[in-house]
Amino acid sequence: MGTSAKALKLRIKSVQSTEHITRAMQLVASSKLRKATDRVEKSRSYFDVLQKVFSRLASGCGEDAPKMYFQERKKGKICLVVIGGDRGLAGGYNNNVFTLTRGLAQPEEAEILPIGKKTYEYFSKKGYSLVGENLGAENVAMEECARLGRQIVRRYREGVYTKVYLVYTSFKNMISQNASVLQMLPLSGSGEGKKESYILCEPSPSEVFEAAIPEYVSGLLYCGVCDSCASEQAARRNAMDNATKNADEMIEKLGLQYNRARQGAITQEITEIVAGSEQ
Repeated sequence: MGTSAKALKLRIKSVQSTEHITRAMQLVASSKLRKATDRVEKSRSYFDVLQKVFSRLASGCGEDAPKMYFQERKKGKICLVVIGGDRGLAGGYNNNVFTLTRGLAQPEEAEILPIGKKTYEYFSKKGYSLVGENLGAENVAMEECARLGRQIVRRYREGVYTKVYLVYTSFKNMISQNASVLQMLPLSGSGEGKKESYILCEPSPSEVFEAAIPEYVSGLLYCGVCDSCASEQAARRNAMDNATKNADEMIEKLGLQYNRARQGAITQEITEIVAGSEQ
């Protein structure tokens, strides 16, 4: 066989090796996705109940609701809680979140609380001020979200932050995942709604409201983490599925080229043998 045929054979082996890796990664992502989607369903049920309770609590406070949680401030920084991935090879998953985040605020205007190793690596090189440690998105449980929620609310109460945004990826289905922004603080509404007399809060509605704020923020954060983790696995599965299909197509094309090259080399050898025998 000629040199070109040998080169094609080596390339086929290389592509086959890559195809085995992408197929394995696709299977791993599919396995993780099933667990992640179950987690999303449970977290959304939890948040629906939390939102209803918190809404009733805010209505129960009426004009007694602390105004700081409803009014925008002029002094302070914007807090961006950005949830990305721990690894790459997930299509545009990380890039979509990072692009959306950069459009919200300039480095001098914001602090970023990163969740996901890729988030930490990216924004540490872009001049943004980072708060918190380098958290892996897959390892963030409800307890960690509760700690972060208390930290965010404390710094908001102290006047460090004017607004708090959650930047995450909303999981729609296996095909659709959208980078989204959710304003966590200040809360929507004026906080001056009609007080509902049938709600009894002890020691007082305003104190219960104050205590519930961190729980509410933690719930938002936990749902964002669950959605983002499911979206990352779905994006990686789709990316690896496309990569595997492309590898299969390339192997097929290289196989045809290899067979033609081998056939040409054999034909040339036969021609040379016949020519040599005639002399």
